[in-house]
Amino acid sequence: MTPKVKIEHVTKIFGDEPDGKALELLRAGHSKEAIRESTGHVVGVNAVNIDVAEGETFVVMGLSGSGKSTLIRCVNRLYEPTAGRIVIDGTDVTALDSKDLQAFRRERTGMVFQHFALFPHRNVRSNVAFGLRVKGVDPERRDAAAEEALALVGLTGYEDSFPRQLSGGMQQRVGLARALAIDPDILLMDEAFSALDPLIRRQMQDELMEIQGKLRKTIIFITHDLNEALRVGSRVCVMRDGAVQQIGTPADILMRPETDYVAEFVRDVDQGRVLTVEVVREEAATVAETAAARDVLQAVESRWAEAAHVVDGDGKPLGVITRESAERAAARGADGLGDLIQQVPAVTGDTALAKVYQLFGSGLPIAVIDGHGRLIGSVRPLRVLAELGRVEDVSERLSRSEAPEAPQ
Repeated sequence: MTPKVKIEHVTKIFGDEPDGKALELLRAGHSKEAIRESTGHVVGVNAVNIDVAEGETFVVMGLSGSGKSTLIRCVNRLYEPTAGRIVIDGTDVTALDSKDLQAFRRERTGMVFQHFALFPHRNVRSNVAFGLRVKGVDPERRDAAAEEALALVGLTGYEDSFPRQLSGGMQQRVGLARALAIDPDILLMDEAFSALDPLIRRQMQDELMEIQGKLRKTIIFITHDLNEALRVGSRVCVMRDGAVQQIGTPADILMRPETDYVAEFVRDVDQGRVLTVEVVREEAATVAETAAARDVLQAVESRWAEAAHVVDGDGKPLGVITRESAERAAARGADGLGDLIQQVPAVTGDTALAKVYQLFGSGLPIAVIDGHGRLIGSVRPLRVLAELGRVEDVSERLSRSEAPEAPQ
């Protein structure tokens, strides 16, 4: 599948002659520090290659100086890349002239900054409609679009308020609504929630994920917070000193770090709050509610399982029957399964493992259901513990590698 956004070998060097000696040294493998000392130039981004799929929330994460904000500013050419290309829907953005670039920014992208950048003398409606006003949209249509965007971010009723009358979180919602009002193909969010208090920040993350579930925009989201990256991103890119360290799903980053740098980050993450049921979901041993005990035994044998999930005619789970209880029922020639069924909780694929772990009181497998309540899999307690243990192993190995050697 052709990516929505293709970042090809993009490099950004700050200085008077970025494409001169500094670029030569960088391509020859010299470090960022060595280039700065010898040329006075600063490497912001170093040969980055990223593909972003349509409808994806792609998070670029890194500490201060990692190049993440420089990279997102290269996407819409607020910064001119020193080398490389940025291709969006087949259009080479780096080759656009000033007129076409202005149209591209106005019509194809929306940007949300860390600092809200609202006009203090304009009310909320006017702030949100500003981009549409620049595009020449008539007042009635732009006000309607602004009010629709405000409804998406939960600010209906605040249209006539001014920024000074709103909390920080509400002001950031206005900034997000302003970006959404122009209906952009791509939403660029540069540390959008970093200035907010932790509780409000988490609420904004929830709202962003809810909005994304409705609109399916292509989002490039910049953050220095790994927990935020793992929470909102469908994929995460970890950067350091302008270069990419690893790209992967949150589970990949957390469970399979490819460098010591990434492993050091994930060591302090509460993996149970990041990993979801989808990581540990298995195909379930199932029987119909009209089945007999021998059918349960056949189902558990075929899956090497200790229990089978019972489903109704619509495929919705009714509970589980253990191998042991099915064996006893078969031995006495019992008819029907009603008395053998034990109730178990049901979760969806996006449920965090920390929550699932709390549901394992009976030690029985939990049902995994889809959006219609139909059984799509099973989760065993031991599988959850095994996956969480794998992440702990990564941390322990890293800790051992950093420990001083014992004296000989």
